Amino acid sequence: MTGSGYGPLTGVRVVELAGIGPGPFAAMLLADLGADVVRVDRPGGAGLAIDPAYDLTNRNKRSVLIDLKSEEGPRRVLDLVEKADILVEGYRPGVAERLGVGPEECLARNPKLVYGRMTGWGQDGPLAARAGHDIAYIAVTGTLGMIGKPDEGPTVPANLVGDYAGGSLYLVVGVLAALQHARAHGEGQVVDAAIVDGAAHLATMIHGMLAAGGWQDRRGANLLDGGCPFYGTYETADGQYMAVGSLEQQFYDEFIRLLGLDAVAPARKDLARWEELRTAITERFRTRTREEWTAVFEGSDACVAPVLSLREAPAHPHLAARATFVEHGGLTQPGPAPRFSATPGSVRRPPALPGADTAEVARDWGVPELAGAPSAKHTKENDR
Repeated sequence: MTGSGYGPLTGVRVVELAGIGPGPFAAMLLADLGADVVRVDRPGGAGLAIDPAYDLTNRNKRSVLIDLKSEEGPRRVLDLVEKADILVEGYRPGVAERLGVGPEECLARNPKLVYGRMTGWGQDGPLAARAGHDIAYIAVTGTLGMIGKPDEGPTVPANLVGDYAGGSLYLVVGVLAALQHARAHGEGQVVDAAIVDGAAHLATMIHGMLAAGGWQDRRGANLLDGGCPFYGTYETADGQYMAVGSLEQQFYDEFIRLLGLDAVAPARKDLARWEELRTAITERFRTRTREEWTAVFEGSDACVAPVLSLREAPAHPHLAARATFVEHGGLTQPGPAPRFSATPGSVRRPPALPGADTAEVARDWGVPELAGAPSAKHTKENDR
């Protein structure tokens, strides 16, 4: 199978310089949408302690092994760049330049190239050269400080808000916008996708509410951050949780009716009674199990849902009906998103194993010299 696949990005060629986290996820999203993504893996691996066969962020891609520190390494990458539409790299600022595959070299070889750079701090600024991870990036933007209970420290939202929402998704938007420009005007460019920029941008609505006086600059005191008793999570009798999002009046009325708390319903509009309302809701949810409450709210517009674990989620009836999760190669995983009526994406290939597709890529991209790159087997032997 070639890497062209199916999807709205069929025919788009992407070179991904191997890294971890948001760069690979962004390239996976492009691959899910049909792009032919060739991941340039380094001998010895990219540093993520996971069996490559289970690294789902490398699905739908093909891999070649190139040692960028070798004499011929940069030249082989530039040979791929000449045939590519997009390049994605996630090095610290200046590293790609030192390796000989920075924007200047790549755009000289291919003036229409979109050069996507994925970093935490961005390509400039006082912290640009400093190491960091998701938690630090969302910390300085104010995003982390919004999440959690008022009497506790901020809650860490895995690495979803920074790496993937503020990072990967903004990189994908950026490179696709730049690709449109390149195709219309024949001019490539560099896309500087910084997690701090994206994570800050995600909170645009909150900043507007803050300016208007509709948001307090502290945790657990607002409509959407757990401060509101009808927008949050509640423990059930079996130690599980239900999520409540009954914001609008009609949904709140349905929620209160099904919960059996008509006596405290007027507390919705009386902030002085919110703690009374929260206590009543808390005590009521603890009288039944999560399964029982799920049945109570089934088919209603109360905006209440069970809080499921990662392993439970694929079996949820709605997600199962939509095939939100798919199985490929024995691995259950989220399917491609979003969906397209004319050019649907799909999971076509399992996670790319380092160097396994070198000969295939050399043939399909018309880069015969690439076939001389070391194989995965050769690299493992060298690493012993």
